[in-house]
Amino acid sequence: MIPEITLTTPALLFPAVSLLLVAYNNRFNALTSRIRSMSASYKTLPDTLLMEQMQTLRKRVCLIRNMQGFGVGGLFMCVMSMFALFAQLLFVGKLIFAVSLIMMLLSLAYSFYEVLLSVHALNLELNALEKGDDR
Repeated sequence: MIPEITLTTPALLFPAVSLLLVAYNNRFNALTSRIRSMSASYKTLPDTLLMEQMQTLRKRVCLIRNMQGFGVGGLFMCVMSMFALFAQLLFVGKLIFAVSLIMMLLSLAYSFYEVLLSVHALNLELNALEKGDDR
């Protein structure tokens, strides 16, 4: 049996999703700043450590794009669910809401993986400091 949901159930996701998208956008902005800074450093003094970090940053940019895409998709499906529920299409509304929840889970999974890559990049930096690299 599928649990009953009302028009307000999908609306509960709106504050969480909007905050999540702001956080994703902040991560993206910080990443673009870091990439531009590292690119300028690499042009003046090519370094293999910087190249490794740039490869990690490329992966992170793709992950953030996917995080944002699934987050926006989840919000879009949430709105569609509300329209279906408003039109008294209960089964369709529930189905669309389930899809929106799955999209949000995918967005969060990408977010977690991006954090793991971020930690990897920080470890590269710390390893360089421990070795005494002053670039």
